[in-house]
Amino acid sequence: MGRMRWILVLAALGLTSVPQATAGTEVGGYARVMARPDLDGGDGQLGYWNLYGRLLNEGPYAAMQLRTDLLAPQPGSTAPWGTLHTRVEGGSIAGMDSGGGSLENLRLSQVYMESGNVLFRDVTWRVGSLYRYIGDLGLYDFRPADLFVDTVGIAARYETARTDLLIGFGDSGYGLDPNEYNAVFTPGGWWRQRIGDRVEVGLGGEWRFERQAAGHRYAPYQTPGVDYEDFVRGEVVQSWLEMYPDRLDGFPDPEPAAASSFKLIASLGFGGIGPLTWNNLFANFQRLHPEDAVTESANGEEVTVYVTEMTDERYQINIGNEMHLTLSPRLELAWAMFYGDYWDNDNDLAPSDHDRWFASTVVRAQWAWTDTVHWLVESSLAREHSRNGNQWREHADSIFSSTEGFHDTQGLEYGDTNERDTWQGKTGVVLNPLGPGIYARPSLRLLYGVQRSNQNNAFGNAFVETVDQYDDFDNVERHWHHVLALEAEAWF
Repeated sequence: MGRMRWILVLAALGLTSVPQATAGTEVGGYARVMARPDLDGGDGQLGYWNLYGRLLNEGPYAAMQLRTDLLAPQPGSTAPWGTLHTRVEGGSIAGMDSGGGSLENLRLSQVYMESGNVLFRDVTWRVGSLYRYIGDLGLYDFRPADLFVDTVGIAARYETARTDLLIGFGDSGYGLDPNEYNAVFTPGGWWRQRIGDRVEVGLGGEWRFERQAAGHRYAPYQTPGVDYEDFVRGEVVQSWLEMYPDRLDGFPDPEPAAASSFKLIASLGFGGIGPLTWNNLFANFQRLHPEDAVTESANGEEVTVYVTEMTDERYQINIGNEMHLTLSPRLELAWAMFYGDYWDNDNDLAPSDHDRWFASTVVRAQWAWTDTVHWLVESSLAREHSRNGNQWREHADSIFSSTEGFHDTQGLEYGDTNERDTWQGKTGVVLNPLGPGIYARPSLRLLYGVQRSNQNNAFGNAFVETVDQYDDFDNVERHWHHVLALEAEAWF
């Protein structure tokens, strides 16, 4: 909090010292609003997440970013300049989601100052929030090639018509865990090169390191002698008391540990070939930052179990590609694919989001009846596979289908299938006041969406999931989901 206060104080001083004749403010932002009558009792989103395409799988959202000139840039000049950037955003709007539009759902997500032509020409310095990304997969709203998501610090970016070089350093401690801060040093950067007008390549990465800090309760620690199955089941303290009854005061003290993680990114863009307007390929390979601790209850007491060394081998590979084609003056097509491979070397027992692979493809076509009235058709297909057993419930009575109704020490009790297959289709009318373009905004859409999944009730809902004979409501099997949507999206 002290660092953010320092940035804001400097910004305020800068604002008061800039002559009004040179200062200016620009306001930009984004808004996504909708009404989605759910025909099957869900919460208004077609599926669980954007793996099936962002359309009808995202909720309301609003963002506003202000850029204030502290020292106005002068086009064509090498004179120093400085700007202040502030971003506020949130995902709740009254009447559109369960948050009710409460301002508690908004956050000041970025504050940073930029300055150019200081020390070096064509170099922009940034102090504050460092988040950066190399493009995105628009059909998914995924950004696999991003850096400094949680980092506050300083960065320098050298950018010309052909070369883009970014180097940064900061602290990710508050970003990773705002309530239990410990410094996480984060250096990183990227290099991008444009080759002619049709090819662009990029490479980058970051490293996060959290050093030992004996005596600091939020630093990395490991409770010795913890069995992984007990950790998964939340029975570490229970197992200790079974061996040492009435000896809770003798539960092992944590031992200091160190924590680190990393992320490597790559990108390839090319286009201007026949009907192919542009193709973006993004990839990352990362090791996630470990968890600090979990809390268990025993004999009316809360006991903290430290698990840094039991959560420090979680790896991910994410690869995404999206191409845009102009098939005729009135027909555009976007085709995207996304693949993820996640594994946890500490866990060979229980189904987990850290031990799975998934693959997805989304295709959207948009036909322009007129310059402003279009017809949209989209289809997606995805498979998710759990490596450590059954993670999903395929049937309403799956408790009786999972390992013959018995708990399994290998963690197979979560459901009755280790694969989730999901298909979605969406179609409807689109109004684009600014003319043709799949990503032209503002965009007003009247859509119908349908989903088919082998998982039972594979969408946000408030249905009863147990088969208890005393439930007031029945557990119903439902694999189809239908949603109507009237929505608008705009950049401004």
